[in-house]
Amino acid sequence: MSAANTSANASGNARVNPGADAGANSGATANANASATANANASGNANASGNANASANASANASTVDAARLTRLAEAALRRAGASALQAEATAAALVRADAVGLASHGVSRVPMYVAHLRRDRVDGAVVPVLRTPGEPERQGGQGGQGGQGRQQRAALLVDAQCGFAFPACAMAIEHAIARARELGVCVAAVTNSHHFGAAASHLEPVAAAGMIGIALGNSPAAMPAWGGRKPLFGTNPIAAVFPRRGAAPVVIDLSLSEVARGKIMVAAKAGQPIPLGWALDEAGEPTTDAKAALRGSMLPAGGVKGAMLALLVELLVVSLAGAQFGAEADSFFEDAGGRPRIGQVFLVLDPAAFSGEQVYHDRVEALLAAMLADPGTRLPGARREASQRRASSEGIAVPAALLAELEALAGEGSPA
Repeated sequence: MSAANTSANASGNARVNPGADAGANSGATANANASATANANASGNANASGNANASANASANASTVDAARLTRLAEAALRRAGASALQAEATAAALVRADAVGLASHGVSRVPMYVAHLRRDRVDGAVVPVLRTPGEPERQGGQGGQGGQGRQQRAALLVDAQCGFAFPACAMAIEHAIARARELGVCVAAVTNSHHFGAAASHLEPVAAAGMIGIALGNSPAAMPAWGGRKPLFGTNPIAAVFPRRGAAPVVIDLSLSEVARGKIMVAAKAGQPIPLGWALDEAGEPTTDAKAALRGSMLPAGGVKGAMLALLVELLVVSLAGAQFGAEADSFFEDAGGRPRIGQVFLVLDPAAFSGEQVYHDRVEALLAAMLADPGTRLPGARREASQRRASSEGIAVPAALLAELEALAGEGSPA
């Protein structure tokens, strides 16, 4: 079954091929949709129950760890596998930060994968990211920088991660982009020859702290088919944005363009849990609730064709501006062996003072947010992250016992890794 013909999404609504004749076989279509909805709802209820039980069991088998200790463990594990202090420190801090804001799928659960990539030379842990002039020759090969004008563009910059971890390179890109946006009003920063960049919105926290709007885009190894297709071509290609507020936490928007982040399916696969119908297809292109089959197959785009078009938009922007590899050219992050991904990220930083002005910006933002919150049941994007961060600061971070033991072993504190 193609992405355009999946039987149901996670909420139980049938998806129909937009090219099909709406008038033909209307009775059969109605019956099929009703059946699909009923099956999806039944599956969703079963999965919800199973996931709730699994979550309760996971909580019972978790240890609460101070963020500082968790950072030391992650950093030590990466250093022991060959990462430099620069690479390990930036990466460990970002992973623990993801756990602290409630994004466990992008947290220290990734350390074993990153360690395997270091050991298999899928990532170079010794390199230092460099700020490149467009058109400058590659330092270590790759796609980025070809076809530039050989001169520095003040409102645009390119950072070469040099096949190291993404986090130091993204931090460099953001630092320069903030400085240039403060001067020029806007800056676009691209990162090439990169790796998995974790929780996209986390890279934008310094942007919000500087009182600016930030947007992040990243491509990733192929996991979703083009609309109507079966073969994975695009990654889950996350989009994130931050909007600063006066005297309050910023609005934070962070989403992958698949129905669900691939990391959540990875977590379910490790725990032996089913996934809701509508998240993914198996290798044959059929809907599946088997998490392991989903990892071997492909993800489904959020919102059907609209999500697929957004994934295409991100892919085009990132690979063309960063000169990065296509997602289909990069081996899966979830495999220990493979080539260096050489994917990319793009960040847009805008200073409201250069447009409508700070006062108008804040007045309009607060007016819209007030209108949202006036409707019972709504909450602001990022509010849950902020609450999770406060809880992590006071209580620590819950880490599954098995993962904690693995981290200790990788860091050299337990049995030899």
